[in-house]
Amino acid sequence: MGARPMSTMQPVTVESALESTSVRPTSLTHLVREAQAGNHTAFEQLYRENVGRIFALCLRIAGDSTRAEELTQDVFVRAWEMLRTFRGEAAFSSWLHRLAVNVVLVDFRSRQRREKRVFSAEDIEAYDRADPMPTPGTGIDLESAVASLPPQARTVFVLHDVEGYRHEEIAQLLGLATGTCKAQLHRARKLLKEVLGR
Repeated sequence: MGARPMSTMQPVTVESALESTSVRPTSLTHLVREAQAGNHTAFEQLYRENVGRIFALCLRIAGDSTRAEELTQDVFVRAWEMLRTFRGEAAFSSWLHRLAVNVVLVDFRSRQRREKRVFSAEDIEAYDRADPMPTPGTGIDLESAVASLPPQARTVFVLHDVEGYRHEEIAQLLGLATGTCKAQLHRARKLLKEVLGR
């Protein structure tokens, strides 16, 4: 599709992600077709329409706004590269969401390998040592509490309870046993209740 259009776009930041514009549904198909034909302006409009939603997904799984900004950029670079594979069989936003989940999970798995940390579902104390939870207190909100979860527990929690994936799908995406995913979700919920004081 030629050069990547990202150099002409404003980098995503927490502020810009919250200021995405709205595109009328009737023009969305036209924008996608134009972008597929290599129109950078059309792709930038698609970017603006979807960047807030994609950033929110990246932030929930990454737990860090700086990393979420980087991942959001990665998602849109990948979307530009793969745009011609979009056939319109599902909504563009659904296609982009699935692409974003894949990009974020590839990053998650790659970071796990780099850190060379292997935890079993039974080794709950190891999760606490690797990424301790903050002590319960006033002023902590749900987003902060989710961000403070251990990485694997946070990823499973977001995919299951926020994004609506089934355990079997999560297990396949993360390369884990279904039982491990269930154990991670149970752990995440328990830690959230403790942190939120419920």
